[in-house]
Amino acid sequence: MKQKTIKNPVTLSGVGLHSGKAVRMTIKPAGDNEGISFSRVDLPGKPHVKVMAANAVMDEKVTRCTAVTAQGVCIYTIEHLMAALSGLGIDNAAIEIDAEELPGMDGSSLEFLKALEQAGSTEGQADKNIFTIQEPIIVANKTSTIVMVPHDQLNVSYTLDYDHPLLRSQFFSRPIDTASFAKELAAARTFCLESEVNEIRAQGLARGANYQNTLVMSSQGPLENTLRFPDECARHKVLDIVGDLFLLGFPVKGAVYATKSGHALNRALVKKIEAQRQKYTAVSYPSVPPGAAGRVFDIHEIMKILPHRYPFLFVDRVIEIEPGKKGIGIKNVTINDGFFQGHFPQKPVMPGVIMIEAMAQTAGVVVLTSGAHNGKVALFMSISDVKFRKVVYPGDQLLMEIEIIRDRERTAHIKGVARVDGEVAIEGEMMFSYTDAHYLNS
Repeated sequence: MKQKTIKNPVTLSGVGLHSGKAVRMTIKPAGDNEGISFSRVDLPGKPHVKVMAANAVMDEKVTRCTAVTAQGVCIYTIEHLMAALSGLGIDNAAIEIDAEELPGMDGSSLEFLKALEQAGSTEGQADKNIFTIQEPIIVANKTSTIVMVPHDQLNVSYTLDYDHPLLRSQFFSRPIDTASFAKELAAARTFCLESEVNEIRAQGLARGANYQNTLVMSSQGPLENTLRFPDECARHKVLDIVGDLFLLGFPVKGAVYATKSGHALNRALVKKIEAQRQKYTAVSYPSVPPGAAGRVFDIHEIMKILPHRYPFLFVDRVIEIEPGKKGIGIKNVTINDGFFQGHFPQKPVMPGVIMIEAMAQTAGVVVLTSGAHNGKVALFMSISDVKFRKVVYPGDQLLMEIEIIRDRERTAHIKGVARVDGEVAIEGEMMFSYTDAHYLNS
């Protein structure tokens, strides 16, 4: 599946649901991997806000909408547009807007969906960046909960339970794809209870809301309006979840089970999904530090130097060697590493002895490429002063720094420090002895 953007620019105008301000918005095509971004064209410098988990406004006071912030500006009430983009599988779009809040339109995603369909779509060259949930996630607040578990597509189930005669125990559940979103979700409008109106107004919100773009639910039904679906309110909650999940900036696969949740809990879910993604997604190799001596040794070159092989080869790349002095190695820790099958399989953690072995193998590459020990292999003699500082999980990357304290004809004394995200995970000292490589064949 390739990434998609819109084919032609499209413009929408309206009034912000909460601000009541007139707003004009133009959605334009964007390149591969650019994601969804907003530009405030009415402000000096046209500040740019990219939609990503790190830019989501997490303030608990922002309960009636979803917002993103960067460069000192916020863009509010993006969830209905984000749901339409997600529903249509649009990965990349550049959105120009001349106010702080998106137009509310009819309170649903329908007008956004129609505009995007009118604009058309086109595929790029890059593959879609899809993250599949790897382990269950739970977020909760009092009586509200969301659980998300691994699944082969996005599926959202929502239970609505208000203290209201028409909104007790509404339930809606659907796999989310382009067809189901367009037919069953896009037209579901935002709502509030009649008893909430004065409180919402007192908070300075809903200045652009009316009975046409917001379902105001009385005990007899919506005031001055009619329902599009018998369970429209539950469907709108699912629409909000689809839009809020796209705060990640990429599609996600998993089954969502939500009960009485809203935007604040949706954002908490997004935060945990992003943390899980960082944990499980392989980290790219860092570039060679400026001025580093020597070349990068990839796994094929490492296998020419070390006798180790799968499943006991624990260094993926050596990115720096300063002969006779130091070196830096990389170990990408993945759930596919065989030791995770038996080492705390309920909550996989990297064994400490494996971390030591990974540092030792990095040290082996460093000392055996110096030119002084051609035709040799390095064998462990001793380890000392080992300290474990941080638990290492699948998805982490060990950056192993090796310092040669003393390198003699027959022995080497090495100090090693391995870090994850800049924090020390393990440190210690090692002694090696050199022997002829033919020892391994004797």
